[in-house]
Amino acid sequence: MQYDPVKRRLGIVFDRTPSLRRVFYRLLDLLLLRAWHVHRELRRWARDKRDRELSIYDAGAGFGQYSYWLSGLSPEWSITAIDVKEEQVQDCNRFFQRIGRPQVRFAVGDVTRFQRPDSFELVVCVDVMEHILDDEAALRCYSTSLKPGGMLIISTPSDQGGSDVHEDGEGSFIEEHVRDGYNIEDIRTKCLHNGFSRVETRYSYGAPGKISWRLSMKWPLMMLNTSGLFYIMLPFYYLVAYPIAFMLNMFDVRLRHATGTGLIVKAWK
Repeated sequence: MQYDPVKRRLGIVFDRTPSLRRVFYRLLDLLLLRAWHVHRELRRWARDKRDRELSIYDAGAGFGQYSYWLSGLSPEWSITAIDVKEEQVQDCNRFFQRIGRPQVRFAVGDVTRFQRPDSFELVVCVDVMEHILDDEAALRCYSTSLKPGGMLIISTPSDQGGSDVHEDGEGSFIEEHVRDGYNIEDIRTKCLHNGFSRVETRYSYGAPGKISWRLSMKWPLMMLNTSGLFYIMLPFYYLVAYPIAFMLNMFDVRLRHATGTGLIVKAWK
């Protein structure tokens, strides 16, 4: 499955105007269940912090949707966003300048090397760790860059089928992953060995989330890779499928899962 080309094509379409890019971010927030889980944890973190001047690091920022969402919570927060893709960084800087949010700055960088010692109250790492071979180097950089007491939040696939791999020899649905998912104790141990004093982990994408992911992401992406005609049919597909996916997402976020294909990790320096 070629996931990255589909993301790039959609990004090009929605990057034509700031209004379209805002729509794109909103669609990502609605469609991606991991965004539901991450937003829930970030709201808890931000509960008593919106009037304070804080520094946030968006590690592996991608399209910038989490920097956009966080910058909408408080104009007092400065956000440093790092990504390896130069063109994407330029697009994001241009967008945030155009919408009047200069407190958000993007730069080209490698999360396994970027460090700004004792600088950030929060590090956000969403859909990144599964792409990094030297994941412990990234964790050391995150802990070094956090102020004492600062928090790291990670969303990543678990080893319970998180890359849609269910048995040995089966290929990942998303080919860019360098690992098929984390064992929940393994990622906890790696955090504790690389500068963090306390770690909380929980599963996401439980039974409701697995169904929702297939309805709202896997099947549409497979069809988009099959034929460009599906770009025309996509809105009609979501009119039927998304109300079901929406309810499943609500259940997934509110329930505690004994297992799941995703992980939410919170670690404190």
